[in-house]
Amino acid sequence: MIRTLSRWAGRLLLAVIGLVLFYQIWIFAHIWWWVEHNPSDSAFMSARRDVLQEKKPNATLQHQWVAYDRISINLKRAVIAAEDAKFVDHEGFDWEGIQKAIEKNEKKGRVVAGGSTISQQLAKNLFLSSKRTPWRKLEEAVITVMLEQMMTKRRILEIYLNVIEWGEAVFGCEAAARHYYGVSAAAVGPEQAAKLAAMVPNPRFYDRNRFARGLQRKTGIILSRMNSADVP
Repeated sequence: MIRTLSRWAGRLLLAVIGLVLFYQIWIFAHIWWWVEHNPSDSAFMSARRDVLQEKKPNATLQHQWVAYDRISINLKRAVIAAEDAKFVDHEGFDWEGIQKAIEKNEKKGRVVAGGSTISQQLAKNLFLSSKRTPWRKLEEAVITVMLEQMMTKRRILEIYLNVIEWGEAVFGCEAAARHYYGVSAAAVGPEQAAKLAAMVPNPRFYDRNRFARGLQRKTGIILSRMNSADVP
């Protein structure tokens, strides 16, 4: 009896390992394809579409892919200044930023800072659910390493700017520029870019509260840092 149970436990363990490996290969294949081909969707976009369609079956997302060269340098600088100042230098993880975020959260007694890099955020947006679990953070780290090893910083930033959420049913910089300012992503000015970057951590809230005091303050801080941002 014990021997039979051990045999089945071993088979179950092998099956679980096989599924995990298959999933990693599936992710690797997608990243390899996206090195030269643009993703048409992401896990986060799909999840938001499902939520919207529960209320309105015909609901769609505002999203239009735009090439890296057609994205305003102002927006590139603003997002890097706001989200990941060391983007061009690190290999996926900003350890100093993570440590500062931990210290800040401990001081406040709640989560007020994340410390995630642009690469980590992209890993989460492309593949993972919004549920906070230890498994998700581990998978996020694995995907981040894959992205950094297989893609250039330019490509990572290009995809990031095209897939992140920027408002209620608004995804990507082209849709965001048109949604908020009625211009293309190429025509976004410095102040507009700073405000768009300030919206990234909580886009649906700021879509509804476009003149929130905190948003104005963050916009000013980002605007002052943009010129020192290194862009790939």
